[in-house]
Amino acid sequence: MVNLPRWMEKTLQVLNALEHDGVVSRYAIGGAMGATFYVEPVLTFDLDIFVVLPQRADGLLTLEPIYETLHARGYAEEGECVNIEGIPVQFLPAYNDLLMEALAEARETLYEQTPTRVLRAEHLAAIAVQTGREKDRQRVRLLREQAALDNNYLTGVLARHGLEVKWKEWTP
Repeated sequence: MVNLPRWMEKTLQVLNALEHDGVVSRYAIGGAMGATFYVEPVLTFDLDIFVVLPQRADGLLTLEPIYETLHARGYAEEGECVNIEGIPVQFLPAYNDLLMEALAEARETLYEQTPTRVLRAEHLAAIAVQTGREKDRQRVRLLREQAALDNNYLTGVLARHGLEVKWKEWTP
């Protein structure tokens, strides 16, 4: 199991409460912190949480209910993040089919005694390819070297989301 800070469990308990209370429909850990469940840790400053947000009556999605709920519970914004139990948490809405699939297929796991979800390594790799930054290229390299990727599953993900060509460019 990944060796994250001790206070992470409290942060995950708050995230679970947000889901339980319907503030978010579903969440899973992604980004660099999500990758640490599969590969050696890399330096990161925040916890990326991909979320499915309840749709408003007008059809729009907004992070406002998350921020309002957390503010009411005593947590403050810090730039793009909310500091929850000492951990900067960035909420990222699932805004496309790849992210929706990644959330639906996220792996259930325990952190200490707290249940949570983490995006599959294959989805982390595909999201990195889709995002396309240099640090994402490095994440793909680490995932290929260290994670036990299911290559058949990964091939399907890349095909469904039109990422095969870019994957081949990134992984000679």
